[in-house]
Amino acid sequence: MTIYDHEANPIPGGAVSGEIATSDGTRLRFARWPALAGTPKGTVVLVQGRAEFLEKYFETVRDLQVRGFAVATFDLRGQGGSGRDPRVGPAGHVGDFRDYQADLEAVMAEVVMPNCPPPYYGVGHSTGATILIGSAPAMRTRFRRLVLLSPLLGFGDHGWPTTVIGPLAGALALFGFARTQVPGAARHVLYPRPFAGNRLSSDERRFARAAKLAEAHPELTVGAPTIGWIRAATDAMIRLDDIDFVDRIRIPTLIIAAGADKVVSNAATERFARTLKIGHMITIPGARHELLMESDIYREQTFAAFDAFIPGS
Repeated sequence: MTIYDHEANPIPGGAVSGEIATSDGTRLRFARWPALAGTPKGTVVLVQGRAEFLEKYFETVRDLQVRGFAVATFDLRGQGGSGRDPRVGPAGHVGDFRDYQADLEAVMAEVVMPNCPPPYYGVGHSTGATILIGSAPAMRTRFRRLVLLSPLLGFGDHGWPTTVIGPLAGALALFGFARTQVPGAARHVLYPRPFAGNRLSSDERRFARAAKLAEAHPELTVGAPTIGWIRAATDAMIRLDDIDFVDRIRIPTLIIAAGADKVVSNAATERFARTLKIGHMITIPGARHELLMESDIYREQTFAAFDAFIPGS
């Protein structure tokens, strides 16, 4: 399975890539890398956000490699180079976030545990962080620690409150519109344009790098989410908000929130963090949603928190 090089974004050394199939037959594209410094300190499993693809994380992979970690990541179903539902075209769709959790379970079983050195640390961005939370009770013997970056636990400033978005999406899905893209959204969005006013990053160079990757390989991109994806995200938020579920999380967890995040709700993240038994939250003031694609002043703070929390860093 191909991973793509780019002059501004070279593939980190030692890459091994391929594809696996999940229990329901969905094809997943993955890549893994060795540590670069002496005896490996373990493996970081990167779980991407919605509409992302593994090439976006090459800089982060290199940063982790030189810290002494092996790295594994994969494209979630419906995006990047992984299998897609042909009925939704370029839309971003999943019927249930537990399907994403099945993706993670397959990658752990078939890629990470047979090939990557333990212990294992989960790092998830946005939707990826939500997937890690949902998987935490089942993964308590696999992951030693979790780092959740800008987790999707509530929708941000999108014009409508979560309390309206969720029930509306549920009703529309019930009437047969689950695979319909959100009304009024662009059908196929290669990358947010222009840089000015974007909600993802204040770093123009990293923003442009991601945009060039999307333009060079549009087959990796997806458009706006479907109504079914919104319903699935809302259902996941409700499950994760249940105190009985949170009580089952036994993996030490660090949540890092972006202070200027308008994509997800920091208030929802704070509420969740207060219920964690063995976790805590920090906020990086001024940072936008994509902490690993942000300006150095914010990105370095993110890695400083990672280094303080992950043993061996």
